[in-house]
Amino acid sequence: MGAGTGPRRRPSAGANAVAWALAAAAAALPQEAAAAVPAEFKAHSAVVLSVVIGLVVFATILSLMHLRERAKWARRERMLSAELAELRGAHDRAELLLGSESQVVVTWAGRDEPLIEGDVALASEPGRPASPRRVLAFGAWLAGADAAALEGAVETLRSRGERFRMTVRSSAGRTIEAQGQAVGGRALLRLRELTAERQELVELRTRTGEMRDSLSALATLLDAIPQPVWRRRRDGRLAWANAAYVRAVEAADRDRALREGTELLDRPAREEASRRRAGGACGTLRVSAVVAGERCTLDVTEVPIDTGSVGIAVDVSELESVRADLQRQMDANVRTLDQLPTAVAMFDARQRLIFHNTAYRELWDLDAGFLDGRPLDGEILDALRGSRKLPEQADFRSWKAGVLAAYRATEAQQFWWHLPDGRTLRVVADPNPQGGVTYLFDDVSERFQLESRYNALMRVQAETLDTLKEPVAVFGSDGRLQFANRAFAAVWRLDEAMLASQPHIDAVIAACRDLSPAEEPWTEIRGAVTGLMDVRQGLDCRLALRDGTMLDCAAQPLPEGATLLTHIDVTAGVNVERALTEKNDVLERTARLRDEFVHHVSYELRSPLTNIIGFTELLGDETVGALNTRQREYAEHIMRSSAALLAIINDILDLASIDAGSMELIQDVVDVRDTVSAAVRGIEDRLAEAAITLDFDVPPDIGTFMADGKRIRQILFNLLSNAVGFSSPGQEVRVSARKTDTALVLEVADRGRGMPPEVMARVFERFESHTLGTRHRGVGLGLSIVRSFIELHGGRIDIDSAPGQGTRVTCTFPLDGPEPHLAAAE
Repeated sequence: MGAGTGPRRRPSAGANAVAWALAAAAAALPQEAAAAVPAEFKAHSAVVLSVVIGLVVFATILSLMHLRERAKWARRERMLSAELAELRGAHDRAELLLGSESQVVVTWAGRDEPLIEGDVALASEPGRPASPRRVLAFGAWLAGADAAALEGAVETLRSRGERFRMTVRSSAGRTIEAQGQAVGGRALLRLRELTAERQELVELRTRTGEMRDSLSALATLLDAIPQPVWRRRRDGRLAWANAAYVRAVEAADRDRALREGTELLDRPAREEASRRRAGGACGTLRVSAVVAGERCTLDVTEVPIDTGSVGIAVDVSELESVRADLQRQMDANVRTLDQLPTAVAMFDARQRLIFHNTAYRELWDLDAGFLDGRPLDGEILDALRGSRKLPEQADFRSWKAGVLAAYRATEAQQFWWHLPDGRTLRVVADPNPQGGVTYLFDDVSERFQLESRYNALMRVQAETLDTLKEPVAVFGSDGRLQFANRAFAAVWRLDEAMLASQPHIDAVIAACRDLSPAEEPWTEIRGAVTGLMDVRQGLDCRLALRDGTMLDCAAQPLPEGATLLTHIDVTAGVNVERALTEKNDVLERTARLRDEFVHHVSYELRSPLTNIIGFTELLGDETVGALNTRQREYAEHIMRSSAALLAIINDILDLASIDAGSMELIQDVVDVRDTVSAAVRGIEDRLAEAAITLDFDVPPDIGTFMADGKRIRQILFNLLSNAVGFSSPGQEVRVSARKTDTALVLEVADRGRGMPPEVMARVFERFESHTLGTRHRGVGLGLSIVRSFIELHGGRIDIDSAPGQGTRVTCTFPLDGPEPHLAAAE
C-alpha cells in the first residue's frame, strides 16, 4: 500500500514513559528549591535538561521514523503476501503443468547441487523404487550411445551455455525428449517422455532428416560416378542430372543443362526408351551417342517412378571392343583347339557339353548330332560304355561317380584309362573357376611303346658299350661321370666304388694323371666336358701312358649337354707310323739325291753331247773330207742317237725346272693349225718308216689362242710319237683340233694295242715305260712332261684306252689366257 493510505502507527510504550517521567520531574521541583539551588547546580541542571530535551526530541524523531518505517514495512508485507500468494498460485500451476506430463526438470545454479523436480519414475526401472539421483545417472537408464551423447550435451550446456535438443531412448524402450538451455544464469535440463503423436512426429522428423541425408549422400555419390544419371518429370523433361551428365552434354553447369533441356540421347533413342517404359519393359537399351565430343556406345536403362522416370547410361565402348577382341581370341582358340591332336571337351556347371574339338569326336567315334545336342557328361559315359569303349569296371556306377567328382574338386585330377582296344589314355579333368570341367584326353599308347623301346635300347646300348674293348665314358652336363664301361675302368685302374659314386671330371682326371702325367691333354678334355662354349665341338688329342701305351682320345658332344669320351689304343699304329715316317724320310732324301743327280748329270751330259752333234754334222757335211757309204751311215746313226739322247736330256731338264719351280711359259698368240702342222712335220719320217697313215683334222679357220707355242708343239710331238710307236704298220693315227666357247681341245688317237687299267693308273708317273709288246722304247718321261705342260697352261689331259681298242688322248686348254701355275710340280 502507499504511505498516505496506510494506518498511522502509535508511539511505543517505552518512549511515552520516558517523556512522562521527565515532565513529572520538572513539575515536582518547587520554586524555592529552584531558587536555593546553586548556580553550578543550575548549570548542571540546564545541561541535564538539555540532554533530556535532546533525548525527548531524539525519541520523538525516532518514534516518528519508526512509525514511518513500520508503515513502509506494512506495505511491503502486504505486497510480499500478495506476491507470495501469486507465486503459490504459479507454483501450484507449475506443479500442475509439470505433473500433467511424465517429465523431469533439472536445474543447476553454478556449482550448487542440482534441483530435480518432476516425475522421477521416468528414469526408474519396473519393480524398483524411483530415485531423483538416478535421473542424472544417464548410463544406468539410457542406451549407451544416447547416454554418452546426453552427458556431453549437458556438460557443454553447463560450461558454455549452449542449448540443445535431442531425442534419446531408455533401456526400457521409452522415447525421451531431452532439451537443455540456460535460463537466468542457471542451466536447465528438461526430460520429457513423448506422447504417441509427438513421438510419431519426432520419428517422422528423424526419418525426414535421414532421408534428406540419404538423398544428399545419394546425390553426392551420383555426382561422383562417371556414368550419366538423370531424372525426368511426367512430361519427359529433365528434372535433375548428375555431374557426369553435364560433362557428357558439354553444358556450362547443371542449372543451365536443366533449364535448356540439353539431351544426351537423340530423339529415336528417347522415343524407344519411352515405348519400353510404357510397355513395362525396363531392360537395357544399347544406343550410340556423342559423349563429351566422342562417339560412344551406351547401355541406357530407364525405369518409371511415381513422378516420372530415372535413367542411367553406361559407356560400353571399351567393353564392346574388349568383347569383340575376346570373341576373336575365343574363335582363334577354338580353331587352335580344333587342330590339336589332343582331344578336348568342355562341360559347364550343369555337366552339359559346351565344346569339343575334332580330335575328341574322332577319339570316341561319336555322332556329331549327338554331341551338338549338348548331352550330359554322364550320358556320354553311358554311351561310351554301351559301345564298349571305356575300361572294363567291376562297379561302373562307383567308377562313374568318381569321374564326375571332378566337378566338385578344387584341383586338376589325372586318370589313366586302358581301353579295350589296347590304347592307353591319360585323362586330365581340370575344374573351371566358374564351374564345369575341361577334359583333356591324351593318347599315350605310342609314347609308352616308345618309352619301352627306348629303355630297352638304352639297356642294349649300355651292355654293348660295356662289352667294347675300347674305353668309353659318358659325362653329364654337370661334369659328373654317368657311365664308364669295363675297359675304361681297366685302362685307368678305377675301382667300382669310385665309378658308382659318379665322380666329377676333376676327380677322374686326378685319378688318371697317375698313369698319364701330361697336363695339356687333360686340360683340353676338362674344357670339352665342362667348358661354356657358344658352339660345342669335338676334341681329339693323344695321351701317352707311362708304360708306353698311346691312346687317341676323342670327346664328342651329346644331346642335353652330355659328353662322350672314347679311347683307342694306337700304340701299334704309332709304332708303324714312326717306322713309316723314318722310311719316308729316307725315301725323300733318296728322291732328292736322285733328282739332284739327274739334274747334275743332265747338265754335265748336255755339253759333250752338243759337241758330238756338232762334229757329226761337220762330218755329214763332208767339210773335212769325203765319207764312204758306211761312214755316212755311221754318221747318220750317230746323229739320230745323239738327237734322241738330247731330247731325253732336254725332257729331264724340263722336269727338273718344273720341280724347281723355275719353269715359265712364254705367252704369245699361237696359230692352232700351224702349230699342229709343225708337230706333224717332226714325225713325218717316222710315219713313213712305220707305214702309218695320218688323219689331219684341223679346220682352216680354227684361229689362234694364247699359249706357249714351243710347249704346245712339244706336247703334240710327244703324243704323236707315242701314237706312232704303239701302232702297227698300216694303221692310222688321227690328230684333231676343235674349239668350244671356252676351250681349245686337241686330240691324238691311234688304233694300236691300247693299255690295260693297271698301266693307265701309272701312265703319268716318271720313268714308267711299258712296251706292251711293241718295239717302242722310252725312258717314261713323255706323258709326264705332257701333263706338266698342260697343267702349266691351266688345262687338263684325259686318256681313254682299252686293250685292243687303241688310245685317245684329249688335251683341253682355256681360251681366256692361261695363268701359269705349278700344279705339275706339286
